[in-house]
Amino acid sequence: MPQPDARPDVAARLVARGLVPGDATWRALPGGRTNRIWRVRGGGIDLVCKCYAGDGASPLFPNDPQAEALALKSLAGTGLAPRLHALDEEGGACLLYNFLPGDGAATPPEEVARLLRRLHDMPPPNGLRQLASGADAILETGDRALKDCPPDTAARLISLRPAPVDVSEGPSVFLHGDPVPANVVGGADGPALIDWQCPALGDPCEDLAIFLSPAMQVLYGGTPLDPAQSETVLAAYGDAKTTKRYRALALHFHWRMAAHCLWKAARGDADYARAAELEIAALRMCGKKVR
Repeated sequence: MPQPDARPDVAARLVARGLVPGDATWRALPGGRTNRIWRVRGGGIDLVCKCYAGDGASPLFPNDPQAEALALKSLAGTGLAPRLHALDEEGGACLLYNFLPGDGAATPPEEVARLLRRLHDMPPPNGLRQLASGADAILETGDRALKDCPPDTAARLISLRPAPVDVSEGPSVFLHGDPVPANVVGGADGPALIDWQCPALGDPCEDLAIFLSPAMQVLYGGTPLDPAQSETVLAAYGDAKTTKRYRALALHFHWRMAAHCLWKAARGDADYARAAELEIAALRMCGKKVR
């Protein structure tokens, strides 16, 4: 039977609909800052059950169960993502997909870069959200986040807002949207990506910026990459035009991520307040390089 924190109402509902066996064991999994997740085993299944928080979206990261199901369906058999078992949305969205063993935190950063390149080369499914590209679009997302932050907190970051730059538009590719270390699972068949609630079409720099973000590294199980490691990631990704575009937009990406962290901190997550300082430090360092 489910553990006390496994929401027996959800378990009973999924059992009644024949999606999991009644004698399966439920174990809460670590992680899941936004949504709650469990490993469900027994009766020939070994699944992850993700139950979505109704208020889990932010200006930067959506939290869309239908988009996650769409992404998993489209990637079936590629080794890039787990296999979708079911999406049940009656009474609150719950997604079931096969459990992938392995420790993503042990995956070398350059392997993550190659994993992202494989994804970006995949044909995307119809129905994904489209991200606007370029410096103005990046900054606008940060602006929206700061509007919902305390004025004194927002003012400090507004004073650091970089000027837009004119950068040639990149290709529109299949994005994971949240490739933080905790969302990379390294197994016997190579690394794969989990937690697909933010997929999109857009500039490949978007995924690279999130993985290279010092805040996202620290918040989700890693450590900030040093400059040499960051260069290794960009080299391993293997596309000179994308690398050039990322470097031109790095200031803007760090600024937007700092705004996201302040938005989260304003909602009570002290870890994000500390993470914002890492992004601000990276922002200042990029600014020195630009000068």
